[in-house]
Amino acid sequence: MGGPDPTADRQPGARPAGDPPPTVIVNHVDIVYRVYGAGRAREVEEDESNLFGRLFSRSTPQVGIREVHAVKDVSFVAHRGESVGLIGRNGSGKSTLLRAVAGLIPPDRGQIYLGGRAALLGVNAVLMRKLSGARNVMIGGQALGLSRQQVRERFDDIVEFSGIGSFIDLPMESYSSGMAARLRFAISTAAVPDILVVDEALGTGDADFRKRAQERIAQIRADAGTVFMVSHNNNTIKTMCQRALWMEQGHLIMDGPSGEVVEAYAEWVASRRPRGRRRPARPARPAEGEA
Repeated sequence: MGGPDPTADRQPGARPAGDPPPTVIVNHVDIVYRVYGAGRAREVEEDESNLFGRLFSRSTPQVGIREVHAVKDVSFVAHRGESVGLIGRNGSGKSTLLRAVAGLIPPDRGQIYLGGRAALLGVNAVLMRKLSGARNVMIGGQALGLSRQQVRERFDDIVEFSGIGSFIDLPMESYSSGMAARLRFAISTAAVPDILVVDEALGTGDADFRKRAQERIAQIRADAGTVFMVSHNNNTIKTMCQRALWMEQGHLIMDGPSGEVVEAYAEWVASRRPRGRRRPARPARPAEGEA
């Protein structure tokens, strides 16, 4: 087997002196969430000596509760002007960790310190399907902290960037999923946050929109912001991120330059693929006249 051992205890490398100030400090963070209706039900604080409780539990189906330890003792520091990609298999804890950085999930253990305002792409812009795209631009822009006048000044740029065109006056429930995603991206990046969290948003739209989205994120980074990005496209991470974090089973496995981390991850994934098994040959049919 090749590639790093995902169970190894790796710590992020020390940053050289003279770096820009930190914007995100994640210190020994654990995140556990509960899934209801999954797995076998577990009894909680039931007094077995209580006859009524026992009869009730026999007659009433219990809901299964499963605890998922999504992030396990993760620590890293991100600096102003950095673009950080998160890679790993589905269920590795990437999106959960970034939602915690964006302030949507509190950690069960450890601390997350932010040196500014964090925004998860498309979440802070509270869009309403029954309203027109134009109304949602106004609502979403103000949800990001812009004044009504600032939103009006940026309205045409938002519409042009999204590529919605005349559909901007129609209810969002008439939009395709791609149109809605493009509008969310345009609104969410209209106000440059200190920390921008992007979760698979660049897979939406055609090649032209993806190129413009990449340019917009690069501009946010150039404006002294910090960008976090989750993507299953390794080329996107290598192209758009200076640094990458590899997550596996909730652990931070590797933290370093994006090219090195992506290559190590790709080698590890390749080493886990089962080798092809040759199909056993069928026995030859007996020739005519043979018994």
